Amino acid sequence: MKSLASKLIGFQKLVTTILGIMIPTIVVIQVLLRYVFKAPLMGIEELLFFPTIWLYMLGGANASQQRNHIECGILTLYIKRPKSIMIFKIVKNTVSLIVSVWLLYWSFCLFKYSFNAWKTSDLLYIPMFFLESAPFIGLLLMTFYATVEWVDHVRVFIRERG
Repeated sequence: MKSLASKLIGFQKLVTTILGIMIPTIVVIQVLLRYVFKAPLMGIEELLFFPTIWLYMLGGANASQQRNHIECGILTLYIKRPKSIMIFKIVKNTVSLIVSVWLLYWSFCLFKYSFNAWKTSDLLYIPMFFLESAPFIGLLLMTFYATVEWVDHVRVFIRERG
């Protein structure tokens, strides 16, 4: 299971890196075409939208995997006992997991609708499914990593308690 997770993380980081290189490259090409060669390429902004949304969703998944969430840690300043801190982390992760599953459900509805409707973009006629599947895939990864984090916290709590 750990090798599957490490391969998934490796693939996720590879795709994120490729997208992170692709986006500025497309912008540089557009700037060169528009201002140097005076020949703007129609639809490049539309093309740029696809990797941007994917990078955003995979960036959220990377933050979940690395446990680098944006959080407000005010309560942890006042909680002193290690057992209370662990209970707080479990409750926090439970709420996060519930919200993640709820958003995953709605993103799956979008995913199904997008697959069935098979709309295309206005200029380049790229299937919008490739854009609209990003929230589902990103939230699926975030839910997976949130579940792993929750299990880790519960295991630590049980181990320290026993």
